[in-house]
Amino acid sequence: MNNKQNTTEVILIGAGIMSATLGTLLKKLQPDWHITLFEKLDRAGKESSNEWNNAGTGHAALCELNYTTEKQDGSIDISKAVKINEQFHVSRQFWSHLVDGKEIRDPQEFIRPLPHMSFVHGEDNVEFLKKRFEVLSGHPLFKGMEFSEDPEKIKEWIPLMMEGRTSEEPIAATSIGSGTDINFGELTRKLLDNLANQDNVDIRYNHTVNDIQRMEDGSWEVNVRNYEDDTLEYHTANFVFIGAGGGALPLLQKTDIPESKQIGGFPISGQFLVCSNPEVVEQHRAKVYGKEPKGTPPMTVPHLDRRYIQGKNSLLFGPYAGFSPKFLKTGSSMDLFRSVKPNNIFTLMAAGAKNIPLTKYLVQQLMESKEQRMEALRDFVPHAKSEDWDLVVAGQRVQVIADTEAGGKGTIQFGTELIHSEDGSMAALLGASPGASVSVSAMLDVFKSCFPHYLKEWEPKIKEMIPSYGESLAENPELLREVFASSSHTLGLENEKRVD
Repeated sequence: MNNKQNTTEVILIGAGIMSATLGTLLKKLQPDWHITLFEKLDRAGKESSNEWNNAGTGHAALCELNYTTEKQDGSIDISKAVKINEQFHVSRQFWSHLVDGKEIRDPQEFIRPLPHMSFVHGEDNVEFLKKRFEVLSGHPLFKGMEFSEDPEKIKEWIPLMMEGRTSEEPIAATSIGSGTDINFGELTRKLLDNLANQDNVDIRYNHTVNDIQRMEDGSWEVNVRNYEDDTLEYHTANFVFIGAGGGALPLLQKTDIPESKQIGGFPISGQFLVCSNPEVVEQHRAKVYGKEPKGTPPMTVPHLDRRYIQGKNSLLFGPYAGFSPKFLKTGSSMDLFRSVKPNNIFTLMAAGAKNIPLTKYLVQQLMESKEQRMEALRDFVPHAKSEDWDLVVAGQRVQVIADTEAGGKGTIQFGTELIHSEDGSMAALLGASPGASVSVSAMLDVFKSCFPHYLKEWEPKIKEMIPSYGESLAENPELLREVFASSSHTLGLENEKRVD
């Protein structure tokens, strides 16, 4: 066994959409920097970013009801939806820039136009959706959204979901044509294939990061097991980014930075039903989100999605939540137990005490048979036949548990969170949805937190790649029209319907 010592400017851990995006941005801004990426698997995008490990893709807050909440006075708070939609437009602009520069090709292989819809039943939910529509449809970012309570109109939008629907319970739906279906696994592979062909970039698969330690000079030493050569390597860098999905938390804990204390992770696994009957698949051409069952967390929102995966159309319904102590699909059953530290044990205990209903829900989901899962699907597709649907295990999601002012000790946070050292030399991205859809904005946040001294120098180039950088699309409808039209053309999304 040989020990190798290497020096690089930037180390990225994990070959998912976040590291791929950060590496691509850094290479555009600092082409002379040497970037080394480590991935424990044999290819990019095989874990959290993989197309079979996530079903609800292309999050733009067009149909996800949990991004618009009803306040105590009955009004609808759309601030989170507006923020996520703006962030998604940032991603679109960057992808368009790369396609224009022929750095990634054939955009239809990773992004396609697809209407986004919300569908609810019951008087209270119909009233909520109507109020949500009234607020969103008047906003520049959500122009073109339609609302209907007419079963015949809704049947035009989603015939598969309306066929055989006999309940007299009131229903309603919204539809907007500017949605997309995105294959983030394919996009990740395209980004890293392009990055691998550039100078001063070293992408190493089958390499597992064992440890991360701060050196006396402030740099970081990363201890890596090279499974291809069966060697132990030591790499040092001034900046390290941990973008390892669920595996990010254990690695962040190894850094021992103060910001990694009092943080835990709650792993939640997911399953989806996938339609294997092409005739059924062809009857549904939309991404449709419902409302989460009462008393369940946001990641349980049911949705029926038309997807384009591995060259063919698919139909996925879910998610069915489950529990596994693994932090990655390919992880260890000891991941959760190893993440318990003296500095976070009370935070984790508080989370356990506060989330007993969630635990019961997960146990209940784990015990459900396929036929019980089919009953949940039939709430969306009344005539669904068991023989047309197969169960697929999705990826692991690790929700951040932290002490917050708003939620108190041991709060489970259902979102994406950037953790970084005070000096900006170490950063990690934790959490889940909206995740990949806002990856470009998330990495721009890394720049603000970790490279503030470079921002003035980088700003002109960032503006070239992302024309809306530093501006609010919500407050500048003209700029919104320009970037929307430009990215739609470049990405081949001209079939999107938008009313200006």
